[in-house]
Amino acid sequence: MSDAVLARETNRRQLQQIIAGLSDGVILLEVDQSIIWANEAALRMHGVDSLEQLGSNAQGYRERFALRYRNNHPLDAEQYPIARVAAGEVFSDVMVEVLAVGDDEARSRVHRVRSMVLEDSKGEAESLVLILADATEWASAEQRFEKTFNANPAPAVICRLSDLRFIKVNQGFLEMTGHMRENVIGRSVYEVDVLENAERKELAIERLMEGATIPQMQAELRLPDGGSKLVIVAGQPLDMHEEDCMLFSFTDLEPRRKAENALRQSEERFAKAFRLSPVPTLLCSADRQQLIDANEAFLDTLGYAAQELIGKTVAEIDFMADRRVATQVFDALEKTGRIEGLDLKLRKKGNDRLDCVLQADTVSLQDTPCYLLVLMDITERKRSELELVEAIETVMQDASWFSQTLIEKLANAKRINTGRLPDASFTDLTRRERDVLALICEGLADKEIATRLNLALNTVRNHVATVYSKLDVHSRSEAIVWARERRLFTH
Repeated sequence: MSDAVLARETNRRQLQQIIAGLSDGVILLEVDQSIIWANEAALRMHGVDSLEQLGSNAQGYRERFALRYRNNHPLDAEQYPIARVAAGEVFSDVMVEVLAVGDDEARSRVHRVRSMVLEDSKGEAESLVLILADATEWASAEQRFEKTFNANPAPAVICRLSDLRFIKVNQGFLEMTGHMRENVIGRSVYEVDVLENAERKELAIERLMEGATIPQMQAELRLPDGGSKLVIVAGQPLDMHEEDCMLFSFTDLEPRRKAENALRQSEERFAKAFRLSPVPTLLCSADRQQLIDANEAFLDTLGYAAQELIGKTVAEIDFMADRRVATQVFDALEKTGRIEGLDLKLRKKGNDRLDCVLQADTVSLQDTPCYLLVLMDITERKRSELELVEAIETVMQDASWFSQTLIEKLANAKRINTGRLPDASFTDLTRRERDVLALICEGLADKEIATRLNLALNTVRNHVATVYSKLDVHSRSEAIVWARERRLFTH
């Protein structure tokens, strides 16, 4: 063996001893693509225990291991790192997925590979070196990030800070803007301006250039169809493939803007209907009953000017004639939120009284609960009804033959129009209950009534209780007075 060959072998053994304990995998090759040595890390990264299991040369390696790029495209024979370094190519950061032939996908590994060509004193290739780094965990994390990023419904894009070009975009951003993926990837932040009309654009650009966090701010994205979309945009720096990048995330404010526009239009329509309504209407806050607005019909009916009312509470204006009724109105609104068909009296500015029917409901204006009170003036209608009832009573004063039922109904109608609650009617009683009432008016006790009507004593007592309930009386004497006032049983 010549001295030159001996020296080379000595150097190689020394090199092998130095690199044997490295965490990176190292494979030594001859120029003819023969595999002559590999350290423990390289064997472990391939899932084998001995050099023979790697294969004696490039052909044997290809028979044992299938390599593909991260995009799942398989490598051709001349693209294998062994073949490339044997051709004298020096490369770095080549990412390949390595799968032993016959294994399932779950056992695949990812290697980051770079090459070295060791030359002799004459400058000729003497040994070839492949240096492997296990990137399986990194690739798995990146894959999880990719899946999360793409599946996240929140719109997002990622730009590379070195040239400010977008390298990733998720489906949420494409759906929000209507962009096609190819129209975003590779374009700069100036072409697809994600900071257009931003509230603090200068700060955002400054943070972008520094690779620092961009705080949330409102911006307006230009859409491919020429329109725009209101968004909240924020930026978060991150590292991808050992490159500094910026993740832009967005919140679509368009639904909120549409809702605000719809609410504003709704309130405008409400305000117009409120002002133009011929029915007296007022609006007050729910918490203090403070008058917010009153329409022209209300002001005209009660004789007030707007400046006399707006800002005052309902209690301060005191336009409800009975303060107890006013308290009951707002208690009912607080409990149920609405009132339908309540008769009450209003006090005009000159102290004249009006008969009204109140309808009230709860509405929300600018997220503030309010009460809407609609008051219909029925003063003339009541007056006409009273006059009609009085005329009939005058005509029928001597009409003893007139139906007792009709007389009671006329009396009830009169009480309604004078603001008094209607009395119970004799016709509300059943035939048996009328018989019991008649015998009560004769002064009979329950036992005597039971004997007279041939009923059980408990049955009579039940009838008496029902009569009391229907007539709203509480004793025999009250029942007798009630009957005499209506000239019942006068015989």
